[in-house]
Amino acid sequence: MLALTFSTGVIDAVGYLGLDRVFTGNMTGNVVILGMGLAGADDLPIAGPALALAGFMVGAAIGGRVLKPESGAWTFRTTALFTTVGVMMTAIAATMFLVGNQPDRPAGLAITAALAAAMGIQAATARHLAVKDITTVVVTSLITGLAADSRLGGGLSQPWVRRIAALVLISAGAVGGALALSLHLGAGVAISAVIVLAVAVIGHLTTRADPAAAAETGTQMAGTAGGTGTAGGAGTTGEAGRAGTDTAAP
Repeated sequence: MLALTFSTGVIDAVGYLGLDRVFTGNMTGNVVILGMGLAGADDLPIAGPALALAGFMVGAAIGGRVLKPESGAWTFRTTALFTTVGVMMTAIAATMFLVGNQPDRPAGLAITAALAAAMGIQAATARHLAVKDITTVVVTSLITGLAADSRLGGGLSQPWVRRIAALVLISAGAVGGALALSLHLGAGVAISAVIVLAVAVIGHLTTRADPAAAAETGTQMAGTAGGTGTAGGAGTTGEAGRAGTDTAAP
């Protein structure tokens, strides 16, 4: 999951800097941008954030529906969903390379909606695995936990290594995504596709090698990104909805 959190940072950097100030993983940011855009502030976009919100919700609904019959362990459906996200990102990256660094408005909006849908599936799958503090698309509650559970906040102990790692990785992902834009608009998405597919393969092979440890593996693999360094709407729901476990993610 920490790897997925890094990936989310990359995707959001590409969306905000390359797709007209739109987040495709951080839905809280989109809600704020949409609100300010509706008020006419600084010519902020309206269609992009609105489509991103809709796409994210559709993706999250699909992920929730597919995983509804499953427990919180890593299963074949978990692998299938993460693989779907990776394949979607690969197709989106290929499209971006084809349309160039400055896609026209319809193409840009379509890419935004598709990326958001992929991130919605990822967030729903991470939520199902229920690793505490790691949703891969949101870090507001993670930062709250760091402060509230610190000695200054009266706490005695906390999984601070994982929490700080998530913060660092989503920030590093944003740096990587911004730098990837110097190569091509689709480069960051391609990098994220490779990361998500690698997570899907590793998770599947690990549980296949030791089926009895499927539940533990699901928890461990969930320690990643889409988690994210930014606050996202659906990610917030995931954090509120599930307490998860404190098992460290790889």
